[in-house]
Amino acid sequence: MKRVAILISGGGSNMVALLNSMTGDHPARPVLVASNDPGAGGLVKAAAAGVATAAVDHRPYGKDRASFEAELVQHLEAAAPDILCLAGFMRVLTPDFVRRFEGRMLNIHPSLLPKYPGLHTHQRAIDAGDAEAGCTVHEVTAVLDDGPLLGQARVPVLPGDTADSLAARVLVQEHRLYPAVLRRYAAGDRRPVLL
Repeated sequence: MKRVAILISGGGSNMVALLNSMTGDHPARPVLVASNDPGAGGLVKAAAAGVATAAVDHRPYGKDRASFEAELVQHLEAAAPDILCLAGFMRVLTPDFVRRFEGRMLNIHPSLLPKYPGLHTHQRAIDAGDAEAGCTVHEVTAVLDDGPLLGQARVPVLPGDTADSLAARVLVQEHRLYPAVLRRYAAGDRRPVLL
């Protein structure tokens, strides 16, 4: 059984989708949900689901990302995860952190990578006149929103879409895609899931 830790920064809707999927014959179980924001709503949801939680507030560390990550790593190492899932974790990780977990760290990103790494993905897709948008799960490497693709889900961009309306439709697919990829990945299968 693979041990999964999940990093969040907010309400944790993707984290909840992952937690809800890790039951029955699933090859993984959650061991920790951690956040860089002690007030993140997702921590309450994880605790209610019986999953251990930890919070390391990034703010006192200022620009000292290495010290923030050192404290975060202590919580992660205590939980001994086999897989680390980033689910709306809004901190850019240092190359040292990525190296420590490389090959077993996943991220979900709200665009069809390699299009639109970074922020404001839905507005960028609309501004470009794209016919479709979506989300991607990928392995994390030291390059932001790069790394081997493990899954993608597509949604049409509709006439009159706003960034918010498009984001809402993409989020529905995120909640389907991430659990599907995690199940396959935890079983040792890295073929991409395409929804």
